Amino acid sequence: MPTLTERLAVRVLRPVDGALRARAAWHVLDWLGCAAGALRDPLAATLGPLAREGGPGPCSLFGVGARGPEAALQWHGALGNVLEMDDVHRAAILHPGPIVVPAALAAAEARGTDAGAFLDAIVRGYEATIRIGRALGPSHYRYWHTTSTAGAFGAAAAAGTILGLDAEALADAFGTAGIRAGALWQLRHEPVPTKSLANAEAARAGFVAASLAARGLRGPRHVLEGPQGLFAATAPQADPSAIDADEPQSLVEAVSFKPWPACRHAHPTIDALRRALPGPLPAEAIARIEVATYADALRFCDKPSPRTEAEAKFSLQHCAALVVLHGAPRLEHFRAESLAADSLPVLRARVRVAEHAALSARFPAHYGARVRVLLRDGNLLEAGAEDAWGDPEWPLDESDLVAKARTLMAWGGLSDAAAGRLVEATLGLATGGTLDAFGAALREAR
Repeated sequence: MPTLTERLAVRVLRPVDGALRARAAWHVLDWLGCAAGALRDPLAATLGPLAREGGPGPCSLFGVGARGPEAALQWHGALGNVLEMDDVHRAAILHPGPIVVPAALAAAEARGTDAGAFLDAIVRGYEATIRIGRALGPSHYRYWHTTSTAGAFGAAAAAGTILGLDAEALADAFGTAGIRAGALWQLRHEPVPTKSLANAEAARAGFVAASLAARGLRGPRHVLEGPQGLFAATAPQADPSAIDADEPQSLVEAVSFKPWPACRHAHPTIDALRRALPGPLPAEAIARIEVATYADALRFCDKPSPRTEAEAKFSLQHCAALVVLHGAPRLEHFRAESLAADSLPVLRARVRVAEHAALSARFPAHYGARVRVLLRDGNLLEAGAEDAWGDPEWPLDESDLVAKARTLMAWGGLSDAAAGRLVEATLGLATGGTLDAFGAALREAR
């Protein structure tokens, strides 16, 4: 019997059609916006000099000349997650873009390829990441950052595609990438940027694993299901059948885009409140806000008194207060200096959160929330969101994605002209554009 990684490699290497390449270009653009928006974050100021150590190299992204693909992975592998606006697959409970796209870029820099192969690499990297993430399941996610764990496999698939690995070599790359576990969720309990760094490490691990496999290095083929493998060590309720399950579509098409700069677990609450309210309201109009959502949203985002930008992005109470006062949350609303602005502390204190059993039962296939807003005048406003905006059931379209990307690029300090060139070059990858034009737009972005 073939091992799970051998079966995964065969499935991942299936042909990619033009429609999937166009979808992949959307995800590259989404990652670019998120990464560009992170340029003003302190983490970028820390990582930039490290990427430049040893002199300028060929992997120049957003004006940082890295000394090679691995140094570039440390730089742009971390940026895509900083703003908490990266794409997400619900059932796998992970974010493929911040790991898969950087790994594909690193392989393209190291080996050289064309736009079609680059987009194929994105599709295959997403497929591997999501299949591993679904198999690991919620029992892994309870303690482990599944994005990092599964993302290493996706990075190996993306880099392996560009490096020309066949199924045998790709299975070896999966084995080498899989021997490292992902980051522990303890990182979210402290004011540190470690989650973004874990993404960079996963991208690097997958890229290195594929590079070594291209040189003939074998990897453990039973890394998933073996007696001391990943499932036994970290996922007591793993579902191995998810690795090779037949699907009606490529899994990249089931990935959600995030319109709001907060943890995805907070998005259903934001969307439900936007439906319930007629528009922004003053704090004095609100007597109480009741939020009912699934258990994991409470586990990650029940933070009534956020003290930092990161905590605010993981706070149902803060996100709810922002919707009341502003109609929608924006990036500036999560800055540390904004957390006590206006009537936010007062409104956060009026938010009550609780688990909704039916919504918990639908998780992780669907992320939902129900809200009740009791006004001072006695009126009661109610609404629900069975899925979040940006999910396949309620999708963003290309114009929404372009608007998001340009907003984030402006936030990161890129000029309108640079943003326009990046958008055009990225979407053009699926319509006859070249990686050279894409790379030039990246290098020249200011």
